[in-house]
Amino acid sequence: MATLKEIQPKDMRSNPFKLIGDDWMLIGAGDEKKANAMTASWGGLGVMWNKKVAYVVIRPQRFTKEFVDANDTFSLSFFPKKYKKTLSYFGSVSGRDEDKIANSDITLSFDDGTPYFKEAKLVLFCRKLMQQDFEPGNMLDEKINESFYPSSDHHTMYIAEIEKVLARR
Repeated sequence: MATLKEIQPKDMRSNPFKLIGDDWMLIGAGDEKKANAMTASWGGLGVMWNKKVAYVVIRPQRFTKEFVDANDTFSLSFFPKKYKKTLSYFGSVSGRDEDKIANSDITLSFDDGTPYFKEAKLVLFCRKLMQQDFEPGNMLDEKINESFYPSSDHHTMYIAEIEKVLARR
């Protein structure tokens, strides 16, 4: 298996719609004492405040949110197709209930204290710049509230600068 090599964010070759929406990602946060990760298929990549950024959204009940809130950095790990079952597991089991990292087939590692997974094909290391809770009154299309927030568990959005990218080449 090829090793992960550092590249510039502008040299990423992946389509973000496929990468996030179809392939999914693990949001990893914490430190070397305790870390957690969750599967996400919503978010984006772009430019904000003249910085290359990623944005992710996390519901309040997700255990990983506590780790993202408590740390300045988090990672986004994207995997080859053969790990789709692992990503489904990370999206359906809470780290509050079991050590899903230890029970999985992927290997936790750290880069400057930020957790990520060695088997990933692409890893974005992100430093939080902003966070904001979604508010029901800010949804211009009421169908969004009806369809995605029937329990009023609106996401928190995090915008983070992409500080480092590792890609399998």
